[in-house]
Amino acid sequence: MARNITLSADEALIERARARARQQQTSLNAAFRRWLESYAAEQYARQDYERLMGRLDEVRAGRSFTRDEMNER
Repeated sequence: MARNITLSADEALIERARARARQQQTSLNAAFRRWLESYAAEQYARQDYERLMGRLDEVRAGRSFTRDEMNER
């Protein structure tokens, strides 16, 4: 279910944003929804990354590798 929100911005900024949305063949509303989704996801992506790094911190190879060994494909 979508909810409406009210935002305030400078009129010239809104017009420039609408013009950019038209160039991208979308609406300002759709562009804002994509931005909002990305903005909200950043926090969760950061938390997921930190959890993964915490788990990987416990991984040990058992020895050090030479530069050549690390660059082998």
